[in-house]
Amino acid sequence: MKARLAVDIGGTFTDVVLELANGARLTSKLLTTQSYPGDAVLRGIDDVMRRAGLSPHDVGLIIHGTTLATNALIERSGARTALLTTRGHRDALEMAHEDRFDQYDINIDRPQPLVPRYLRLPIRERMDRDGNVLLPLDEKQVAAALPILDEHEVESVAVGYLHAFMNAAHEQRTAEILRSARPDLSITLASEVCPEIREFERLSTACANAYVQPRMSRYLQRLSAELLERDFACPFFLMTSGGGLTTLETATRFPIRLVESGPAGGAILAKQVARESGLERLLSFDMGGTTAKLCLIDDYEPLMSRSFEVDRVYRFKKGSGLPVRIPVIEMVEIGAGGGSIASIDKLHRIQVGPQSAGSEPGPAAYGRGGTRPTVTDADIQLGRIVTENFAAGTLQLDPDAAGEAIERSVGKVLQLGPDLSAFGISEVVDENMAAAARTHAAEFGMDLGRRDMVAFGGAAPLHAARLGEKLGVRRIVIPTEAGVGSAVGFLLAPVAYEVVRSRHQKLVSLCADVVNKLMTEMHEEALAVVQQGSSAADLEQTRHAYMRYVGQGHEIPVALPVEHYTDAHSAAFQKAFEAAYSQLYGRTITGIDVEVLSWTLTISAPVRTVMAELPEPKIKAVVNPVRQQSFFDPVAAERIDIPVYLREQLAPGDHLTGPALITEDQTTTVITSSYEATIDARGYIVLTRRGDDNE
Repeated sequence: MKARLAVDIGGTFTDVVLELANGARLTSKLLTTQSYPGDAVLRGIDDVMRRAGLSPHDVGLIIHGTTLATNALIERSGARTALLTTRGHRDALEMAHEDRFDQYDINIDRPQPLVPRYLRLPIRERMDRDGNVLLPLDEKQVAAALPILDEHEVESVAVGYLHAFMNAAHEQRTAEILRSARPDLSITLASEVCPEIREFERLSTACANAYVQPRMSRYLQRLSAELLERDFACPFFLMTSGGGLTTLETATRFPIRLVESGPAGGAILAKQVARESGLERLLSFDMGGTTAKLCLIDDYEPLMSRSFEVDRVYRFKKGSGLPVRIPVIEMVEIGAGGGSIASIDKLHRIQVGPQSAGSEPGPAAYGRGGTRPTVTDADIQLGRIVTENFAAGTLQLDPDAAGEAIERSVGKVLQLGPDLSAFGISEVVDENMAAAARTHAAEFGMDLGRRDMVAFGGAAPLHAARLGEKLGVRRIVIPTEAGVGSAVGFLLAPVAYEVVRSRHQKLVSLCADVVNKLMTEMHEEALAVVQQGSSAADLEQTRHAYMRYVGQGHEIPVALPVEHYTDAHSAAFQKAFEAAYSQLYGRTITGIDVEVLSWTLTISAPVRTVMAELPEPKIKAVVNPVRQQSFFDPVAAERIDIPVYLREQLAPGDHLTGPALITEDQTTTVITSSYEATIDARGYIVLTRRGDDNE
């Protein structure tokens, strides 16, 4: 057994976790270096390796997750991109679904396509819906596009032709022509990145992949080379949005699959904590420096999806973002983090986010040039952060600067004192997150009642108790290394890869031969990727079909058995669909045929996790805090002195009552007066709502 490294780049902080062969972990949290994020990565790796006394040869695996692809899409800082598409379909990106996500807003703002119209170039060719050639590819038109690409200094090209998911010959030939004439051009084929039905989503995904590919490729190749220079010769894996690990080569080809890699790691951690703690109905709460992510986990499995929206113009408004069709863990993400900026709108209401101070300049308290108040500044003013321990003491905070920024931007306008102003900022961000959780649950026909919560990320333990009060959460678990939770989740993820194909089948006339041939092709493709990163013999395979009643506009995923199919499987598929449909909608529909639009197959290497049975610790009260801290108590509406405990000094069975603080290197847990805390057998902090019987 060798040590393993996990690295998570966020918008504000870069987290590094070194897991030793004996299971012990060392962590480091640094401000993200925006000019080249690899600088913070390498400094963090150097720090934990030095403290552990290890050499690069002692590391057997490096896992990396990053928000670079997401940031490039949101900030529109990707490559100059062109789209070659079927003549007559260049406006599909702007036409979208020809609907309005907010029918009452007459001044609606729609998401702008990543590729402007003058770089969406029509090519004469046509396939029918079954992949038969109706019009041959006009290769002269492809060649004629080259001067246009040169004129506009295009770095990356997406190629997306109608019905190419059934027959990719025209897209592949176009790529051959482009590569032959312009070898340095980055090329994305829609038939490879998103081989699914629905033209708009397929083109949008291909354009997004092309848009971020040059930047991501340069970054990943540079970081990989720098790790090799430091003698790290171990495998280098990337975390995907679907919760699996993939190779550097695959990540470079399809960087769009990395857009939610950090949050996916957090969901995997929450899933593991749920299993260890026996929490069957869970809300995962991940709050960092820039965003907050909330995910529903039932029966120890998070919700999965095949679609995701990036850069929503309207918060919580489905359809207001850029659609991306990739395997993704379903969650809601909002601009609510420690660096989220607070301001006063025209109606004299406090607004928080989605703009963030990030790491440069950061919150006012960082002393790096930031002057606008943030959530972190409010937490400091309220006495929730032990400033001496912040980021393990590597970042010196200025509480006076935090208070001055709050007073200047909020207090003077609302004529409130610094404490009430800071509390207002905190309440707004907590209510924003609560509203996001309620909306997310309602979209999937689920409720938040009587759920437990797992909280992690640098800011989540600070806000978990108040969020729990708003949502009625009975129990909150803060795992060890919570401040770098997503990076810890990377270490729990399997090497995995999902393949999707669209092949229309009605269950009443199911052709098993077609399905079996398709599954064989998908299995070979997924296996080729997984075997690059795992030598495990006992690989696991899962299959799903995306089904709907004929005439419906959307499908639902249905788990399928992994076996050779016959036409008689039609009845089994029907039964599985009805069970999934009934669970989601509470009923089934009779007299209507069921059809399959897409099929997915995932191969994953097993994850070796040991969940030892630990005896329940004997509960005992802790009476000796390390210090007292001035804290604004919203119940008393005044400042009081509360005890501060060091997490490393607490043992299983230790029991605390709120209000109190538990501080550690990467975060602080706030115990409000509504909760009491116990350290469980694994060292997790468990907040239990007072008066709750836990049944």
